[in-house]
Amino acid sequence: MMSNKAYIQADDLVKVFRLGSVEVQALRGLSMQVEKGEMVAIVGASGSGKTTLLNILGGITKATAGNTVIAGYDVTNASPVQLVALRREIVGHIFQELNLIPTLTAYENVELPMLAAKVDGKSRKARVEELLGIVGLAGRMKHKPDELSGGERQRVAIAAAIANDPKVLLCDEPTGDLDTETGSVIVEYLHKVNKEFGKTVLMVTHDPSIARQCDRIYRIRDGQIISVQAPTTDDQMEATSRVDVVRERLVEIKAEIDRLDEQAKAGTLDLGTFAGRRTALTDKQSLFEEELHRLGL
Repeated sequence: MMSNKAYIQADDLVKVFRLGSVEVQALRGLSMQVEKGEMVAIVGASGSGKTTLLNILGGITKATAGNTVIAGYDVTNASPVQLVALRREIVGHIFQELNLIPTLTAYENVELPMLAAKVDGKSRKARVEELLGIVGLAGRMKHKPDELSGGERQRVAIAAAIANDPKVLLCDEPTGDLDTETGSVIVEYLHKVNKEFGKTVLMVTHDPSIARQCDRIYRIRDGQIISVQAPTTDDQMEATSRVDVVRERLVEIKAEIDRLDEQAKAGTLDLGTFAGRRTALTDKQSLFEEELHRLGL
């Protein structure tokens, strides 16, 4: 399963999704390389293929065609058992929706990946306490996600993602639903994970100020990499302001709310699920509207 290629390498990735009788090509022959210890931003409009790329690299989604190597492991030809091991030992994943278990405390959410990896109790306890201390939540260990702020929940997610000491951290919009100040705090912790702990970090982001803090910026359009630049040479990032980012997120959130309402009217969504998702989306909408207000609009 080992390879001599770059630390993270994707060659000619194609991903086709079928929606009924319609085929949607999310990735169109995408190739990229990331070296060990880099912190790389992946930017692009909604629907450009950013999340699909992360999910293929992390062994969550299988590519339709192409080859993937991550931290020396051949993801393309991995068996289901090997992919489980990859996600447990090699790759830490911070999802846009966090995926914290709402009934578990911060401590238990961070401990969970180690339970799955059969780490002994004494080692688990020491590791959880160490990680929650590193992300500044030593005093919030017994709190459940709904008792924590958005930034605190994100820090729990970071701690959980690195609990099993993965080599690579894949982050899908880790600051996407946070205000500017809280988002900056999260990026500081990701830099700490990258520089102090030596983790290779790939981060999908809409925010140009976040992308400019990375070593390199990969820009995706229509399922292909269209440019790779150092932050100081990426003029396109300068042209996008925080106001543009917030406005784009608001448009996306409103569209999600509209889709959710349509599903509820069509009876394809149960009321409990509908209520929970709609409340979460409305909260996000309020957050970004407040952010626009803070930006003077």
